[in-house]
Amino acid sequence: MNFILIAVLVLGAIGLIAALVLYVCSKKFAVFEDPRIAQVTEQLPGANCGGCGFAGCGGLADALVNGADAGSLDGLMCPVGGQEVMGKVADLLGMAIANGEPMVAVVRCNGTCEHRPRIAEYSGLRTCAAMNACGAGETACGFGCLGCGDCVAACQFDAIHMNPETGLPEVDEEKCVACGACVKACPRHIIELRKKGPKGRRVFVSCVNKDKGPVAMKACKAACIGCGKCVKECKFEAITVENNVSYIDFNKCRLCKKCVAVCPTNAIHAVNFPAPKPKPEAVCVPDSSAVCEKVEPTKEKEEQA
Repeated sequence: MNFILIAVLVLGAIGLIAALVLYVCSKKFAVFEDPRIAQVTEQLPGANCGGCGFAGCGGLADALVNGADAGSLDGLMCPVGGQEVMGKVADLLGMAIANGEPMVAVVRCNGTCEHRPRIAEYSGLRTCAAMNACGAGETACGFGCLGCGDCVAACQFDAIHMNPETGLPEVDEEKCVACGACVKACPRHIIELRKKGPKGRRVFVSCVNKDKGPVAMKACKAACIGCGKCVKECKFEAITVENNVSYIDFNKCRLCKKCVAVCPTNAIHAVNFPAPKPKPEAVCVPDSSAVCEKVEPTKEKEEQA
């Protein structure tokens, strides 16, 4: 009986000592977590898409709290929640946040089946990453879209789809949250995030081909040839030509569309602009001088058009 009592006392003493050690360790090595982090995380959409530049919503919440303690939330943005969510977070943290311009994914390739015919057949793993690793793909352009839809698979918001007629991905700007998942998924970097622009209007070069003009045109009829006409036409220094391809800086572009008109290959695209007004028709007035005068189109002609 004494042996049982001794064993119980020894085990009890060991348990007590272990409990004391664990208590001391928990106090000494305790990691404090600001309760505001959990509150901010609840306000975020929970997509964990990585579009903010952090591993997930928890990482962004931690950065937002640290930024609030430092006195600035500049550069921190949840692309999925947008200004509405960021406004709630700013109110929660007692901070003001600048209104960031909405962004949207843009596909910078116009190499449709018509412009860029297929010259080979790929029979391997049907992904853009695998096809890109094997070479130029099924066309002569080694820079354009491969058409396997890695960007479609990467999008969590059903905002990008492949067009079966053109073979190119198309972005639904109403669904796009500018998370950047499609940008990371594209092995040829033809997708980029650009400012959505006023009324959704934007101008960009829909080509990333770095080959010289004749080589680029041989591979794709709609390729940028780096001629520089757009650079000379732009009065705002928004366009540069580097590695034989033009690029429009959306921070400098004033959406005048003059570059669109001078591009010889129609590689510059203007999106969501209203259709141009019809030009006045030349009508000959039946008189002795037979002078032709320009008159505005009548309402009947406009309605028929």
